[in-house]
Amino acid sequence: MPAPRSRARSIPTAATCAARLQSLWLAWFLCLLFHTDLGLMPLFHGLSPEIESQVPPERLPVVFWAMLLYFLLPLLALLLSTYVEPAGRRWRWLLFGLGVAYTITNIAHLVVDVLIPDSRGDQVLLMAVMVLIGGLINREGWRWCQAR
Repeated sequence: MPAPRSRARSIPTAATCAARLQSLWLAWFLCLLFHTDLGLMPLFHGLSPEIESQVPPERLPVVFWAMLLYFLLPLLALLLSTYVEPAGRRWRWLLFGLGVAYTITNIAHLVVDVLIPDSRGDQVLLMAVMVLIGGLINREGWRWCQAR
């Protein structure tokens, strides 16, 4: 007869947490890319994906650079968490903070998407999924910070 399993939760190792975080960030990136792809889908059906913008055209380069930075920061963190071994405590806390910051921006984006009268349901659902993944990133990031 097999021994009864303990009900106590095992604390994941730092390597397990890091691997989970890498997977979660990859899932988040796929959602981000598909969010953009969904926004451009009308092009394939002869419709314009253009939205009304309150940004003056001369300020658009700043917006484009900001979006590039928004994409590259977690990508850099993902790559460094994969190749920098072992990740020190400060590094773990920095990545945890990055996850929290990105979750906050995703929540804000979700709220704006919900409040826009002509927002598309598929985009709102995808943003909700990104917020959910962000929550998982935060939970796993917290565990990673606590792991030895």
